[in-house]
Amino acid sequence: MLRLLGESGPSTALQSFLVFLGIFLLVADYMRRRKPQNFPPSPFALPFLGHILTRDFRNPTKVIQELTEKYGNIFSLHMGQMSYVFVSSIPMVKEVLVNQGENFLDRPDIFRVDVFRNCGLTSSNGHTWKQQRRFALSTLRNFGLGKRSLEKRIQEECRYLTDAVGEEQGHPFDPHFKVNNAVSNIICSVTFGDRFEYHNEQFQKLLQLMDKLVELYGHPLNQLYDLFPGIAKYVPGPYKNISKIWKMLNSFVCDIIAKHKEDWHPSESRDFIDSYLQEMAKDDGSGCFCEENLAACTLDLFFAGTETTSTTIRWALLYMALYPEIQARVQAEIDAVVGQARQVALGDRDSMPYTNAVIHEVQRKSNILPFSVPRMTTRDTTLGGFFLPKGTVLMLNFTSLLFDKKEWETPDAFNPEHFLKDGQFWRREAFIPFSLGKRACLGEQLARAELFLFFTALLQKFTFRPPPDAPLSLRVKLGITQHPLPYRVCALPR
Repeated sequence: MLRLLGESGPSTALQSFLVFLGIFLLVADYMRRRKPQNFPPSPFALPFLGHILTRDFRNPTKVIQELTEKYGNIFSLHMGQMSYVFVSSIPMVKEVLVNQGENFLDRPDIFRVDVFRNCGLTSSNGHTWKQQRRFALSTLRNFGLGKRSLEKRIQEECRYLTDAVGEEQGHPFDPHFKVNNAVSNIICSVTFGDRFEYHNEQFQKLLQLMDKLVELYGHPLNQLYDLFPGIAKYVPGPYKNISKIWKMLNSFVCDIIAKHKEDWHPSESRDFIDSYLQEMAKDDGSGCFCEENLAACTLDLFFAGTETTSTTIRWALLYMALYPEIQARVQAEIDAVVGQARQVALGDRDSMPYTNAVIHEVQRKSNILPFSVPRMTTRDTTLGGFFLPKGTVLMLNFTSLLFDKKEWETPDAFNPEHFLKDGQFWRREAFIPFSLGKRACLGEQLARAELFLFFTALLQKFTFRPPPDAPLSLRVKLGITQHPLPYRVCALPR
């Protein structure tokens, strides 16, 4: 009898400890996830995991659209260690970006892994961000943003790109890196003071690294790391590769900065880096203008100035190959307004409403940034009648704007008529691919110019067709942006 009691004692104690531990963890998880009063509604959440089972890592936009229909234009999700508030509809998105813009101005500390925390243009906040953005805007204007000189640079690069495409002689080819190189060269000429040849091996490796980075961000494992950031550093997988690639890209930029410093003349500025070095020399001790911020800003401009525009052009060529009747109508308008004797110029845009509508429809339908870039509340505030405490992370559901059945006649179809009214180009309120407000894309004007000039230059010289016996797909590949699956296309000289 005593022996039996002695054997059961430790077992009972262990069971009691495990029960106590389980209850403690459940209570701790509940307290951590406890919502403030009048917080946006959410579905039922599992302990520890929250709403992670509602997430579709292959098609996240579909799930969010379904939840929007059920819970309304403002709802919350708790996934792993992270909580998000999703905001949909034009009125609510404008409230966040414009009407209450100051209350939603910050970025959460989840956007970039291990590199440039609170540095540069994209992931910084507060005084640092305001100083970097102010300087970047004024400097980009000094180097041609919105001026004829930058338009000439784009037109020159258009010639390089059409020559490179012409070298394929109508055979099937992947336009990915040719387009990447062309678009990247525009921002490189502004930031680095030079362009890179399409056969430059070092630069091609850099573009491939950037492409790999975009792809890794969409990896399901990396999406899990976003939900459990506390464990990401200790688990092998995409996270470590992402961190490694960021450091390699940073090293590339730092090498260019070092070369600039070697032959820098304070009295003249050749590019963005030179101008920033001048600003560093007269910094008042605030620390905002330092080499770390210079590297971060340069990399932000290089990355953002390449990826989004390049991805949109790749979608455009894919849609043209799949919709030959739309492509033919664009080419007819180019021929009627410009012909073949000269290059298309930005001044031609107002005379080419159909072409302009096609470009906008590509942006709408491809929806490359379906949730924009995350925002965070700078102070306690209310939105749509709900209370959002300081530090709340918001995801803006741009998909709800671009595919709203109340806004678009045929939202699921590729239809350039969405942007035409009585034969003229029609701006739509629900179309805000560059965001709005103080943190809107600072390169919007440049991106619009590039999209128009590159797209028209390619369609002026070539007709794009699917390769024989190789059907093209509009399936989406997730990453930092939603981009098309790799494809090959034939560019037939006109």
